[in-house]
Amino acid sequence: MDTAGPVELLKDEVPVSVQPGEVVKFAMNVEPKPNKYHVTQMTAEGSSIDVAVKENSFHAPAQKGTYYYSYGVWWMDEHIENQSNGDAFYCFVLQVI
Repeated sequence: MDTAGPVELLKDEVPVSVQPGEVVKFAMNVEPKPNKYHVTQMTAEGSSIDVAVKENSFHAPAQKGTYYYSYGVWWMDEHIENQSNGDAFYCFVLQVI
């Protein structure tokens, strides 16, 4: 199944403005909290990189521009290796000003 990526999904959305290097923090109002995370940063030109997430946050890019993100979370089973009990995926766009 083909699905649209963050750049396509967010093309008409107003980006969240952030300062270069600003801390971006994820807050999930759900229990239990997911225990596995993955963030990918993309540009409209098609480049992508994995973003390191520490303590539910990451730093915005240092260079000005528009950046698209895919944020995936998983609730991994604590007793069965590689067993997911659920997942969720989010997309958002940042404008570094």
